[in-house]
Amino acid sequence: MPESDDLAVITELSHEFGVPTYVRGGGGNTSVKDASTLWIKPSGTSLGEMTRESFIPMSREKLAGLYQTTFPTEDKARESAVKDFIATTLLPGATGRPSVEAPLHNSFPQRFVVHTHPSLVNGMTCGKNGRTFAATAFPQALWVDFIEPGYTLSQAIRKEMLAYAERTGSPPEILFLGNHGVFIAHDTAAGIRSLYQEVMTKISARVSGAGFAGDPEKGPEPSPAAQEAAKRVLASVLGADASEIVAAGHFSLPTGAISPDHIVYCKSYMYRGEISAAGLTAYQARYGVWPRVAEASDAVYGFGSSRKVADLALEMAWDAALIVRYAQAFGGIQYLSERFVKFIEGWEVESYRQRLTQ
Repeated sequence: MPESDDLAVITELSHEFGVPTYVRGGGGNTSVKDASTLWIKPSGTSLGEMTRESFIPMSREKLAGLYQTTFPTEDKARESAVKDFIATTLLPGATGRPSVEAPLHNSFPQRFVVHTHPSLVNGMTCGKNGRTFAATAFPQALWVDFIEPGYTLSQAIRKEMLAYAERTGSPPEILFLGNHGVFIAHDTAAGIRSLYQEVMTKISARVSGAGFAGDPEKGPEPSPAAQEAAKRVLASVLGADASEIVAAGHFSLPTGAISPDHIVYCKSYMYRGEISAAGLTAYQARYGVWPRVAEASDAVYGFGSSRKVADLALEMAWDAALIVRYAQAFGGIQYLSERFVKFIEGWEVESYRQRLTQ
């Protein structure tokens, strides 16, 4: 077991950083480790709901063996084999499915790791010039551009971390992932909090100084009549995929995919335009799925098979709007490439995480 209060500390940190300023839905993950064991948040669960008993114990030695194992080169076969490998690292009594980023957490030598997706930070990590700004503002941080999540990402970051430690004589405490978020690692809770404060303060100052602080423009909530008309069309065309529909005043949606979380909870591309049967059918024909968020002239709607899905879709759409605004302070938004979009859409890990929100 970790030192007597370590699970209590990581639980407290999970609650502290499991708020909308840092994560939404099941995003982000946390862990604590000792020499032999890593305890990590289960995939798809909420940081704010974590308890000491929720953390999944894993063998650090077996996890390290991931990098000495040969896996298939084809994406789906490789990720399936990696998933099976990860299952063998669980210690007796472990329940649930560990975060896919467990190998990455294990690569940090520090005791505590807190990974989040703040919209403010992602304004930078999704900004075209975000890496350039980070190099100046956070010279001690490691930056890794977006690559396929899972095994490919953990392998690439491990190599980058080893090179960083060889260069500087110590492991990184801050890791920025392009179009994804930030990892903070430290041996103390105070260190985690201090580093997060530094990150948020410096990025906030940049956003404010560039004139992009505050929320995007948002209109009044649509009238009951307008909502009812839109909901009738959505329910008629989408059926069970629009069993629950929620509305907000109009704000501008992004025109591309921003991060894995947004793909999971909002789909890769959000519907924009008049809410009509013809428009929705055209969307389905183009992308092969129904949308989960729609932007009309007077409103934005989130919808899904349950109220939880609909609420989260609308919440993540607002998060995306925030990121697009903040990214203006870093040269404008950098959307994910179609290659990465297709990988995430077909990734079983994200399908599993999505099922947990139903």
